[in-house]
Amino acid sequence: MEADAVARSHRPGTVDGIARQLRELGLPEGATVVVHSSLSRLGWVAGGAHAVVLALLQAIGPDGTLVMPTHSRNLTDPADWGNPPVPQDWWEVIRAETPAYDPQVTPTGFMGAIVECFRSFPGVLRSAHPTVSFAALGPLARQITDGHQLDDGLGEGSPLARLYEADAWVLLLGVGHDNNTSLHLAEYRAEVPKEYLRQGSPMLVEGERRWVTYRELSDDTSLFDALGKDFAEITGGERTGPVGAGTARLMRQRELVDFGARWLTQRGAN
Repeated sequence: MEADAVARSHRPGTVDGIARQLRELGLPEGATVVVHSSLSRLGWVAGGAHAVVLALLQAIGPDGTLVMPTHSRNLTDPADWGNPPVPQDWWEVIRAETPAYDPQVTPTGFMGAIVECFRSFPGVLRSAHPTVSFAALGPLARQITDGHQLDDGLGEGSPLARLYEADAWVLLLGVGHDNNTSLHLAEYRAEVPKEYLRQGSPMLVEGERRWVTYRELSDDTSLFDALGKDFAEITGGERTGPVGAGTARLMRQRELVDFGARWLTQRGAN
């Protein structure tokens, strides 16, 4: 994989170079921004994920707030696992023995090297949801991560809704809209019939480990790429440009979520 990154790169990515590219893209100093990323898509970066996080912080400056999804989907009910599934006679052992979610130490799952690096940065705060947490660093970090409700973890009681209130930016670094978690908030707000599922995770409740059940929306990320493409073409609200050897996409979260809720409502009415 590293050889592929070298082959795609004309020169190494650097902290200063990536920060400059982000500013040229239009990310303003002092911004609140939620970032989704793939390190490998950015080509070879001197310092890897660490350098990318430093570049993001440099671009937004001390008055900005950096936010990333730090999801840990391995802390779900094993009965629902399909990639890969596990034998049914393992389920009760997994439910009984998997360590409880701990915002300080629980690793992310399938979120990428940049996210996993960021969650351990000094001063980073992480929300309390066991599977769809968000981490933040900056003046609005506590406002964004506090009060993350267990039910509907990507809806109105989530950091996504707090980002909407803060008029945040969305930055996609080397990834597409299928990775854009803000579109889940649009799903919650769309006026369409919704299906809810029961989910479970190991959590600490009054200092004791318990298996806790809660509600989550049955989502459909297969629509997100088409939604994002229409957002860019119809509204002109998406800026694209190079970051390292990859492509970055930048947009205002409110505009995207509002458009997405209307788009999904119209799609559901057809």
